[in-house]
Parts: sequence; C-alpha cells; structure tokens
Amino acid sequence: MATTNDLKNGLVLNLDGDLWTVVEFQHVKPGKGGAFVRTTLKNVLSGKVVDRTFNAGTKVDTATVDKRTMQYLYADGEDYVFMDLETYEQISVPGGTVGEGTKFLLPEAEVIVATHEGVPLYVELPTSVILEITYTEPGLQGDRSTGGTKPATVETGATVNVPLFISTGEKIKVDTRDSRYLGRA
Repeated sequence: MATTNDLKNGLVLNLDGDLWTVVEFQHVKPGKGGAFVRTTLKNVLSGKVVDRTFNAGTKVDTATVDKRTMQYLYADGEDYVFMDLETYEQISVPGGTVGEGTKFLLPEAEVIVATHEGVPLYVELPTSVILEITYTEPGLQGDRSTGGTKPATVETGATVNVPLFISTGEKIKVDTRDSRYLGRA
C-alpha cells in the first residue's frame, strides 16, 4: 500500500481488480477545499487510458511488476517463447501480449518482459532495431509522387517506408514504436 503522495510515473496500481500504470500525475492544492491528485492511468492489459482523481493522502494499492531482460527464442504458433538471461527459465507469452512488437522481433533479440504474479503483462522492445531490407522497388530519381519514400519489406516481414535511395540488402535502423525509418545502419 502507498498513498497518493507516493505516486510517480510508471508505478503500477491495483485498482478495482485491474492493473493500471501511472502515465501522468499532478498534485493540486486549490485555494479553497482539500488538496487532491489528478492522474492519467493506462490499463496494463487493454491499453485503455482514463483520468482519475484521488484525494490527497488516500491509500492506493500498488502491484509488484517484475521486469526482466529476456531473450526472444522462437514463435510457437500464436505464442512467443522468451528465455530469462539470469535463470535460463523459458516462458511463453501470448501474441496479443507482445502486440505490435512482433513486427520487429528477431531471434536472440533482448527485450524486457514485465510479469505480475507469473502472468506476462507486456513486452518492451528496444526503441530502435537494425533490420535488413529483403525487398524494395528500385527508386527513380525525380519520382516524388509519394513524398520521396517507398515501401520496403524487412527481414521480419514488416513493411517500412524508406527514402528512394535505399535498396534491397541494405541494413536500416527502424523505430519500434511507430515503424519509422531512422537511417542507415
């Protein structure tokens, strides 16, 4: 248990049987009346974002979330298997929990897997990965109808918009949060 005075970004709360991450918080002391804490909470499992207000000093139930660095091993049907780098224990994470990160998972990639009471909550990829382009159309100089970019397929099967001068076989750096091309690697 903690009080609302202990809130900080990234803290996971157990409210109404669900796990919520504190995205943003603000202590407010109006001129009249008692102080309160205005928070923005994100549901760990569904991703739903809500605003919630607590009276100052109110007790809130915190959840222990274990974040471990793990290595991606392989896909097993709809699940993805990760290995703890300290204990060599393997866990299977459902594809829905991994989410959009599946587009950028390479074997042996190191990620952070967050668990609560042994149940995987989410998988945190590095902010950028280096991938090889397996196919892209040749770009023609002067072809600007698409704003100077063209689609390219990378080794994981994901499609990334790249500049016209990039060709098949090159390695590029991609932002895993929004599938954006960051540059050559």
